[in-house]
Amino acid sequence: MADANAEASAGLETTRTFEALLAGVLPVAYGVAIRLVRNRADAEDLIQEAALQAFRGFSGFEIGTNFKAWYLRILTNCFYAGHRKKQREPDTIRLDDAPPLYLYDRAIESGLAARSDDPAALILGRIDEEQIAAAIAALPPEFRVVTALYFIDDMSYEEIAAIVDCPIGTVRSRLHRGRRMLQKALWHFAEERGVISALQANAKSAEA
Repeated sequence: MADANAEASAGLETTRTFEALLAGVLPVAYGVAIRLVRNRADAEDLIQEAALQAFRGFSGFEIGTNFKAWYLRILTNCFYAGHRKKQREPDTIRLDDAPPLYLYDRAIESGLAARSDDPAALILGRIDEEQIAAAIAALPPEFRVVTALYFIDDMSYEEIAAIVDCPIGTVRSRLHRGRRMLQKALWHFAEERGVISALQANAKSAEA
């Protein structure tokens, strides 16, 4: 009986420790998840699936080490596993390598330079967090993951490399390309949601 009570007590303590650690990383985890899977319901499902897997494997976690990185690695693995099950992602934008100043160049072409010395910033100022999350979610998976991790919590290359289990050089390369693709995705969403046309109309009114 004593052994059973001790085992139950140890199990309860383990559960409490896990829940406390998980609670501390949930805001970051949700920010990453919503940028990976496009909507709140799927983000919550992804977090729950990762939490279940993390709890099952919690005996392998060393208390005192980086729980956030450990949990986010499980979360990104869950995302990749779910993505592989899909036949296709119809909402993903075709993002061939965009030039480094894609957003700026398109803003110039659209006649927005007359309104600001930095027309790209003018566009970004009209895009909300939800649209940015949607743009990140439109990136191909390998670029989506590193971009979401970097922008949601300003993680270092070393931290991201540990989470996605790849060399730092690969993280740098993916993030570099991901940023360029993100400019194209942001332009797409700004155009699709009327931000560009509204800015052009304002520019014409100012000239009149």
